[in-house]
Amino acid sequence: MVRGTGQDQAEAGRNESGLSRAAGEAFARFVDVVRRLRGEGGCPWDREQTHRSLKPYFIEETYEAVEAIDQGAPDKLREELGDVLLQIVLHAVIAEEEGAFTTTDVVDGIIEKMIRRHPHVFAGVKVADSDEVLRRWERIKGREKGAVEAAATLTAGIPRELPSLMKAYKVQERAARRGFTWSSPEGALDKAKEELAELAAEYRRGDRVRIGEEIGDLLFAVVNLARFAGVEPEEALTRTASKFAGRFAAIEESARKAGRRVEDLELSEMLSLWEKAKGDAGRRGDGCEQD
Repeated sequence: MVRGTGQDQAEAGRNESGLSRAAGEAFARFVDVVRRLRGEGGCPWDREQTHRSLKPYFIEETYEAVEAIDQGAPDKLREELGDVLLQIVLHAVIAEEEGAFTTTDVVDGIIEKMIRRHPHVFAGVKVADSDEVLRRWERIKGREKGAVEAAATLTAGIPRELPSLMKAYKVQERAARRGFTWSSPEGALDKAKEELAELAAEYRRGDRVRIGEEIGDLLFAVVNLARFAGVEPEEALTRTASKFAGRFAAIEESARKAGRRVEDLELSEMLSLWEKAKGDAGRRGDGCEQD
């Protein structure tokens, strides 16, 4: 039904307001629960935690949420997002206890940032496409950080502990927005071939330090190829690692059924079983039979 009357619009406003109130009340209850866990008579484990001690849990919960996304599992994603939210609120409550900032400061800060960085939504600014949105985002971010940080290195603001493939992708994206990029994918492909040839040459020389450097150069060039293709290299490698593990498990299972250990198989036998696992995967329709 198309809403057009004043009564319809008023009803929509009440519904939206009601949802907002419900979400706000639920969040407030959740913050109170975390404060209780951290407070006198609360949970000994929660009371012992610090920003630093929670770091591995924050990372783990984030990756579990990503896994739920990859699995296409809404119920699991809902649960994992709750676990990520717990980590966020725990950090905010610890900061409250230290007098650094409050949970309200966190929420207000991100609301204000989203409004500032989306003038095409909240201030009537016209944009042509998502690429222009990203360019404007970087300019606004630069103004917010100030002239010194705005003129800082390409890696300014990129987390040090970000996985290397993701970091390389982000650095290359930033460089490309500033005009430092190949004009076509062919240039990136040629660069990857060049780096592979240089790696092969260093392997023949046997210089381990240089080999390590050339491997890094090759990986960086491959990430650039992924950027041109619109492929997230971290996700692509994760999928390939999972595919490899699944096929190797099939080799192990075949060896077990034959009463042998996989370690006792000849390489030629393992390769034959590998090809069989690829064929089985193709017949199941996972699209990997040509890999």
